Amino acid sequence: MPIYEFRCLKCQELFEFLAVRRDDTMETKCPHCGAEDFERVMSSSNFAMGAGNSGSGPQKQTRTCSGGNCTTYEIPGP
Repeated sequence: MPIYEFRCLKCQELFEFLAVRRDDTMETKCPHCGAEDFERVMSSSNFAMGAGNSGSGPQKQTRTCSGGNCTTYEIPGP
């Protein structure tokens, strides 16, 4: 069930909608001002990676690059 985030073009309020089923039709209005003009925004991810049952968590490698420092994460799993 994806959650979509939007920004109202009238009042700049951020709000989200949960899509329960793919064929659902949603009446989308800004919950703050009721406007129907908005744009979809890129959602920020909110999760944590841990060791889990495998005993090995993500590995971090930081090195110097031409633009400053670069970091690469190796995430365990298939």
